[in-house]
Amino acid sequence: MNVDRMIFAIAGLFILISVGLSQIHSIHWLWFTAFVGANMFQAAFSGFCPLAMILKKLGVDTGKAFQ
Repeated sequence: MNVDRMIFAIAGLFILISVGLSQIHSIHWLWFTAFVGANMFQAAFSGFCPLAMILKKLGVDTGKAFQ
């Protein structure tokens, strides 16, 4: 699995977890969902993604989006 696919998988997992927690625990967990979405939106235009940098340092193969 390369960096691009891992970012989609981790972001999707974070969104699902935060939406679930907003239903079970507190609606304020939706702020985390908004944070993940905003980070994905800005990464689409700037190419800057902190998670991509971390995954690269861990030795995960790069994809085409975050080279």
